[in-house]
Amino acid sequence: MAIILNIETATTMCSVSLANNGELIACKEIDNGYTHAENLHVFINDLLIQEKVMPFRLDAIAVGSGPGSYTGLRIGVSTAKGLAYSLQKPLIAVNTLSTMALAAKEKLKSDTFFCPMLDARRMEVYCAIYDNDLNTIKETSAQIITEENLNYFAVNKPLAFFGDGMPKCKNLLQNLSDVLFLEGIVPSSKQLAKLSNEKFKLQKFEDVVYFEPFYLKDFMIGPK
Repeated sequence: MAIILNIETATTMCSVSLANNGELIACKEIDNGYTHAENLHVFINDLLIQEKVMPFRLDAIAVGSGPGSYTGLRIGVSTAKGLAYSLQKPLIAVNTLSTMALAAKEKLKSDTFFCPMLDARRMEVYCAIYDNDLNTIKETSAQIITEENLNYFAVNKPLAFFGDGMPKCKNLLQNLSDVLFLEGIVPSSKQLAKLSNEKFKLQKFEDVVYFEPFYLKDFMIGPK
């Protein structure tokens, strides 16, 4: 039995869940802008009280590692690291795009490849491509979507696009053959719970002191 606290804050979704052996016990989440600083610790405390789980009973802390929002990732990862360190529990990190791919697989239930896309401003997206077993076909990268680089997405399989970076690219991506577009797929600790449990069983843990979020790009300060 492994009780894992899962935290996902890579986007505007602030999501926390408790799971036992990968099976969801309870989840609390809100997608209302970047309210992580106000809500994350409250959600964690509420879930633990609601499910009568004392913090020392947790077997691990898991967090969506990105890519995504610099601020969101910083808050989620620092919280996860603080809990893991203070409770002396393992820290598990899961690529945020892989949790989205799992959500799409659960929704689609067909032999399809999956391409989650997170908005990285202008015509750039953070994306990756996964097969139907969630094996990585193309690693996480930042792609500028133009007619010239559409070959990047040629995988000779039906390919599903989704995520908040997809709508702005849809007109171009429609030029590809055998593609489909899924709405309502967002990073959530619900799918993180299943993937973190797989890592727990394999003891794929992070160094609590040195682990950093997967920002993918350097943080840049712009004008208000």
